[in-house]
Amino acid sequence: MSLTFDFDVAIVGGGPGGATTGALLKQYAPDLRVVIVERDTFPRDHVGESLLPPITGILEEMDCWDKIEAANFPVKVGATYRWGKSPELWDFDFLTGEQFEDLPRPGKLEGQRKRTAFQVDRAIYDDILLNHAKERGCEVLQPRKVVKIHTDGDSVDHLDLDDGSQIRAKYYIDASGHSGIMRRALGVQSDSPTTLHNIAIWDYWQNTEWAVKVGVGGTRVYIMSLGYGWIWFIPIGPTRTSVGLVVPAEYYKKSGLKPDELYAKALAEDPLIVSLMKSATSEQSLQTTKDWSFVADRICGENWFLVGESAGFADPILSAGLTMTHLGGREAAYTILDLLKGQNDAAWLKQQFNSRQRERIMTHIRFADYWYTANSQFKELKEFTSELAKNVGLDLSPDKAWAWLAQGGFISQESRLGIGGYSIDFLMESSQYLSDLDAKSPFETYNVLRLNLEGATKKELAIYKDGTVTKREAYVRGDHKLPVGGAVSMIMLALQHAHRLQDINAILRMGAQRNASNPGFLQHMAWVPEVMEAMIHDGWITATYDPESPIMPLERRKTNVRWNQPNQ
Repeated sequence: MSLTFDFDVAIVGGGPGGATTGALLKQYAPDLRVVIVERDTFPRDHVGESLLPPITGILEEMDCWDKIEAANFPVKVGATYRWGKSPELWDFDFLTGEQFEDLPRPGKLEGQRKRTAFQVDRAIYDDILLNHAKERGCEVLQPRKVVKIHTDGDSVDHLDLDDGSQIRAKYYIDASGHSGIMRRALGVQSDSPTTLHNIAIWDYWQNTEWAVKVGVGGTRVYIMSLGYGWIWFIPIGPTRTSVGLVVPAEYYKKSGLKPDELYAKALAEDPLIVSLMKSATSEQSLQTTKDWSFVADRICGENWFLVGESAGFADPILSAGLTMTHLGGREAAYTILDLLKGQNDAAWLKQQFNSRQRERIMTHIRFADYWYTANSQFKELKEFTSELAKNVGLDLSPDKAWAWLAQGGFISQESRLGIGGYSIDFLMESSQYLSDLDAKSPFETYNVLRLNLEGATKKELAIYKDGTVTKREAYVRGDHKLPVGGAVSMIMLALQHAHRLQDINAILRMGAQRNASNPGFLQHMAWVPEVMEAMIHDGWITATYDPESPIMPLERRKTNVRWNQPNQ
């Protein structure tokens, strides 16, 4: 006779997505009954070790940052690439125009640490997160496998576990990773809007040399382009390094090599990787996976939500997987909390969650497509990159490449500026290393600006903060969104009174002088140039040239992209 257990929320999968969702649910609603069902016994290895800075804020919100910092993972200050026009190395750092300070560790989440990330050993990282969710009050069943998901239309009715027990809940989370067992049980289809079908082969190594040491415990990931793929080199601990190879699936088939043979061949062909691994020892744990970029047709339904790779996946070149997983888990938790309280319309909450996740995944897929086609070092993949560019409608002529990227929207629903988690500054500065990207500032050419809201409608976008979902007014036109507030409101107000750039700047300067004692106002004001530029690229501002008015080039921030310097 089976036993049935009732919960408010049942989460399938105890990785970062499930643990983040569970921990935040319990943090903001301690009385909720939350269960996490994990089929594996932690700790266990998992690929995807490179984080991006947005994760640090989520770890802090979960009250888990100190635990992660205490694990002594390398601090990721950026990345070093061999990618694009030249075989020379170039660096991208999260800290713009600054050096990473030599501060003792473990340290506090303040100053420079808020703008850096971690490179993590997933065996340790995931275990910390799941134990943290358990300490918060989640019931963790491990190892326990979901053997059947019972559905009723678009609802999940209950789960059958491998010990014969059943779980019923008000809401269900599919955080089961690429397998997406709940997504499949519900018959939710997925789409692969790209020909970027790669495979990854990787192993873990002891006692490699770090390619670069920055401050105390700081380093960069290394992305080394080959003619037929690329190598990742990610220190994930003081002595442990993840080294992987990514190649198109078609190339792997045509090579006639086994995964271990192709992997050994690639590592032996890169002189830098050879030098870093000359004294290293393999853990003999070679693994492979397919890295098919995809997105689910729906990310939520009647009483279920997809979090992490069950919702979609973007090629790992952008190191965005874990970041999207944590963000999705956080927003799923907020959505369920609000649904239980009944403060906002349920259909609106789900629509916001669905569109936000799909937009985030599609943006990263789109940018990954560009990243591959912009790499002239893919000597043996010319046909592949040509077909990729053709299928996504990407013409790599300088002006059209930038215009194609801009179609994805430089202003996200989250009010972030850039593409795929990378700022406009990064795109402009990196254009000197990539192929055929004309990323000139519009302020080098235009000096008359007019607000363009034609065809846009006002809608309300979700803001997730302090356990509550609130609404922010925004203009929406096609796939482009313009959240109103902060720097956007300042710009819109200035454009109501002036159109010549010199007059617009004068109005903005007057506003800054009047509010010189208001730190919040001045913080928004500092972003006005970048936001104004993004509004031009996204079509919210129409820019033209008046020969009788001066050109006023944008004074850009210090670059965070540069040719690699030894011992830096």
